[in-house]
Amino acid sequence: MNQPVKQHLIDPEICIRCYTCEMTCPIGAIEHDDMNVVVNAEICNFCMDCIPVCPTGSIDEWRVVAEPYTLEQQYEMDELPEQEDIEVAAETETADPIAALLAEAHKGAGGKAKAPASAAKPAINMYNLGKPATMKVQGNYRLTDDPDHDVRHIILDPGALPFPVLEGQSVGIIPPGTDADGNAHLPRLYSVSSPRDGERPGYHNISLTVKREEKGLASNFLCDLKLGDSVEVTGPFGATFLLPSTPDAHLLLICTGTGSAPMRAFTMQRQRSGATGGMTMFFGARSPESLPYFGPLKKIPDSLLKKHLVFSRLPDQDKEYVQDRMIAEQDSIAEILQDDKTHIYICGLRGMEEGVELALTSIAESTGQQWTALRDAMREDGRYHVETY
Repeated sequence: MNQPVKQHLIDPEICIRCYTCEMTCPIGAIEHDDMNVVVNAEICNFCMDCIPVCPTGSIDEWRVVAEPYTLEQQYEMDELPEQEDIEVAAETETADPIAALLAEAHKGAGGKAKAPASAAKPAINMYNLGKPATMKVQGNYRLTDDPDHDVRHIILDPGALPFPVLEGQSVGIIPPGTDADGNAHLPRLYSVSSPRDGERPGYHNISLTVKREEKGLASNFLCDLKLGDSVEVTGPFGATFLLPSTPDAHLLLICTGTGSAPMRAFTMQRQRSGATGGMTMFFGARSPESLPYFGPLKKIPDSLLKKHLVFSRLPDQDKEYVQDRMIAEQDSIAEILQDDKTHIYICGLRGMEEGVELALTSIAESTGQQWTALRDAMREDGRYHVETY
């Protein structure tokens, strides 16, 4: 039996037949007739050259299939077929190391992650290891006063390159040099901490939240960057850990450390868009000195973001973690969980998952609900998201 394969397709409902992709493709894998523009699966090598030039995004469609759709079948399509339920599709997709990292990060959701129904359609995989985007450093600012926790806010400018990114997506940073075998280093993933129109509104520059790790190849490279330095970037990556576009959705944000990156992006985008649904955040760190964005967070009004800043290493105080504060605030969380407009986002270290899951189980049970059933229903609705490392 043939193994399932990933096939590149073009959405005939969105395509405007400008043929820019066909003219750009370096290997002649794209062709057209009077009706449709199609991709020859026998030629396409996923170089991604066609992705950035498409004005509509119709080019950015993929299906895992047992047998590739033929050119004749594609020419007859009025709309793209739905993704078939192919059991080994996830394994096929995660053969890519970036997809494998994201799949591992999302495992805590209890099943396959789904984007919010109203989320904007993300661009993905525009730049890869062979053809990365080169960005310039616009800023590198230390966020923490704790000498043991060097966390940086790094701003990168793609210049004239198209690099559309949504809140909740990640980018891959390629550390310079080669590995022990002489191969280029694989990209390291970092969540974007800026909103979709840029760290500076309208400029489409992106920011990252990076903690220096003692032997971290990419983190030390990034934390040592100077103004004007060049960085090779791949991506964007991720199509599920996204922000709902509905302004009245309530967001329950649970994070630790640099897991705050997408939460910052969510908060800034909702501020800029005038969303009314409100947000509740549980943010854990060792101390105020080691908590990224501590100062700016304090300035956000509670009417927009209700903040629970939780510290585990304060002098002369018992250790407190996010799950402890959640239990202390269980009445308000129980009310949030009963709202079918609530979206939950959990991001940070893998070790936080169990405690948060137990807290949500206890809170749900206090209202007569079974957490696993509620969680799975929220996940199917695209309202429950986990990204931990």
